[in-house]
Amino acid sequence: MPASDSVNLKEKVRHLPDKPGIYLMKDRLGRIIYVGKAKSLKKRVSSYFTPSRAMTWHPKIRALIEMIADFDIHEVKSEPEALLLEGKLIKQWKPKYNTDFTDDKRFLLVRVDPGEELPRFRLTRFKKDERSRHFGPFAHSGLLRKTLAQMRRQFGILLGDATPQKLPDGTWQLYNDVRQELYGFENITTPEAYRRRVADACTFLEGKSREWLETLRTEMRAAAEKQNFEKAAELRDIVFALEKTLAKTRNFERTDPTLPDASVEAMRALGIALALDPPPRTMECFDISHISGTFVVASMVRFAEGRPDKDNYRRFQIKSFVGNDDFRAMEEVVGRRYRRLRDENKPMPDLVVIDGGRGQIGAALKAFIALDLTPPPLIGLAKKHETIIFPDERPPLNLSLNSPALNLLQRMRDEAHRFANTYNADLRTRKIRESVLDDFPGLGPVRRAALLAHFDTIEKLRAAPVEKIQEVAGFGGKLAAELRAFLNRPAATASASTHD
Repeated sequence: MPASDSVNLKEKVRHLPDKPGIYLMKDRLGRIIYVGKAKSLKKRVSSYFTPSRAMTWHPKIRALIEMIADFDIHEVKSEPEALLLEGKLIKQWKPKYNTDFTDDKRFLLVRVDPGEELPRFRLTRFKKDERSRHFGPFAHSGLLRKTLAQMRRQFGILLGDATPQKLPDGTWQLYNDVRQELYGFENITTPEAYRRRVADACTFLEGKSREWLETLRTEMRAAAEKQNFEKAAELRDIVFALEKTLAKTRNFERTDPTLPDASVEAMRALGIALALDPPPRTMECFDISHISGTFVVASMVRFAEGRPDKDNYRRFQIKSFVGNDDFRAMEEVVGRRYRRLRDENKPMPDLVVIDGGRGQIGAALKAFIALDLTPPPLIGLAKKHETIIFPDERPPLNLSLNSPALNLLQRMRDEAHRFANTYNADLRTRKIRESVLDDFPGLGPVRRAALLAHFDTIEKLRAAPVEKIQEVAGFGGKLAAELRAFLNRPAATASASTHD
C-alpha cells in the first residue's frame, strides 16, 4: 500500500466512532474485498493498520491488509444488529476474503399462523406466508431455541410440529410430557384460552412485556443469596438467552448496505451541507473509466431517497473521440444524459455529482451550456481529500470523514466507480474475444464489423451454421464455410480460451 494512502487511511481511522458497526474493506478499484463486524469500529479497524501486530496476523489477513486502499463503515445500535448486517452484506457482495456467511444461510424468524385452530410457534428462514406473523430475524439461533423452550414453560404454547390431542369434550391436551407441578399453565385447554396464551407470547417476542424477565432476575438473586448457585446459574443463563433474543434489532432485509433510517439522515445532512432546501431526493453521479486511454467508458448511477435506484443506472461508450481525455469524456456523457431527459420531457435530478475536481465540473457545465439547459445543483467530489467542489465562487468544502452527508456522496461515487469498472472489464473481455477474427485471412474491417453487428458476440458467431453466416453482406457460401471451419478448429478455440 502506498505510503500516502496509508497516511490517509490512518487519518480516517482516527475519526472512527467507538461504537458497534460493520466495516467494508476495499481495494484500489473500489471493490469490497472484506466485510467485518466490530463491537468498537475505532478499535477494530485501527488494528488493521498497527505495524506492531503485523507479524501476529495469519498470512491470509496480511494479504488482505496489503490489498486495502479504502474502507466504509455502517454504525448500528448493538452487536446483534452488527451480526445481522454483516451476514446480509457478505451474501450481497461475496467479498474475496470472507469465508463465513457464504452459504446463503439466512437468520431465523419465528412464524405464527393465526389461521390454525391452535397456532404453533415455528422457526423459518423465509417469509413465504403472508397470513402468518413473523418475529425477528434473530442473530443467535441457539439462544432463540432456548428462549422458545422457556416460553413453552412460561406460556404453555405449542412449538414446531407438536401434535396436541383433541378430547371428546372439545378441549385440547397440549403435551403428553407435561408434569403439572413443573409448569405454570393448564395442559388441558380450550382454543379460546390457548389463543390468549399465544397473544401473551407474541407480546413478549415483540419486547413489550418485561415482567417475566424481572421475575426471573428476582428468582436468580434469591437463589444466589441462599447459596443455591447451581439454580442461580441456570436462571442467569435463561435471562441471558431471553435478553439477547429480545434485544432490539432492525431487520436488514434490503439488498443494499444503506440502511433506511440512515439514508434519511444522510439526505438531510447533505441538504444542510450544500444549502439545498429541500434535501436532494434524486441524485445522479458520473464516473469515467479507461485503461491508459483505451476502452474509455462512463457510468451514471442514480440514487433515490438516499438508496441506489439500479433500474435507472446507465453506462456509455465514448463516441466523440479516441484517446485519453477525461474532460471531453465527461462533457460527452453528461450531454448525452441530459439531452435525453430534455427530449423525453423527464425531470432533472435534484443533484448531479461528478467524480473529480474543477476540470471535470467545468466539462459538465460545458455540456449544459451547449444544450442551453440550466443545470441542477452540481458538485464534484475530488478523491484525494474527499473535497466537495462547487461550480461557482464558493470555496471547496471538506466535511468530517464520519459525516453522513459525505458518506452518502462516497457511496454514490464508489458505486459509479464500480459500475464503470465492471463495464470496462466486460468491454475489454469482449474485444479480446473478438480479436480472434484478426487471424482470419482476407477479413477486412467492413466485413468484420458486419459480422459482429449481425451476431453481436463471437460466441454466437462461432455457433452459427454456414447458412446463417451467408446472410451477412459480403459472405458467400465458400467464405462462410471457411470462416466457420476457422472459428471451430481446435487451435482457434484454444487461442480464444487463452484470451478469456
